[in-house]
Amino acid sequence: MRKLIAAINMTLDGYCDHTAISPDAEIHDHYTALLHTAGAALYGRVTYQLMQYWQPMLETPTGNRAMDEFAVAIDKVPKIVFSNTLKATGWQTATLAAKPLKEEVLMLKQQPGKDIFACSPGLIVSLTELGLIDEYQLCVHPVIAGSGLPLFKNISNKITLKLVNTKQFSSGAIILYYEPVQAGNAQ
Repeated sequence: MRKLIAAINMTLDGYCDHTAISPDAEIHDHYTALLHTAGAALYGRVTYQLMQYWQPMLETPTGNRAMDEFAVAIDKVPKIVFSNTLKATGWQTATLAAKPLKEEVLMLKQQPGKDIFACSPGLIVSLTELGLIDEYQLCVHPVIAGSGLPLFKNISNKITLKLVNTKQFSSGAIILYYEPVQAGNAQ
């Protein structure tokens, strides 16, 4: 069974705002490598449309090695978009989800292949509420945004996590790797 991993960047105060952080080459390299291990990346409409920023770099590279390599990696990974309003994705490697979130994700997890990554704040919250996330990879940047979209907005139940790994970057960002602690397995 494939794992579902929530992978996202956030500020120290818990906001997911791509304008508040400035990933450097080291962080882009990390996410490029991560995409190479992905069987699929799941997006909600808003984050998916933000990720389309990378498409023009395929035709016209920036000259920034890390960004250009990330653009190639994000292009290659299969993307599944959950949207009630999009009629087409405009990206050859992206498809619209054919089923409701829970059904689609359960089906994907049962298929053989590489792990699945949830990459949108709203999807991460919904999948957390459904108890479908196997691991959280939260890249916390040394920035206090003060406002924005909180990652764990509207979570209705307490969820206990176990820290299983960390990765620190020279910029001061750190990835915290957590797994949910199942009821009865608390340590």
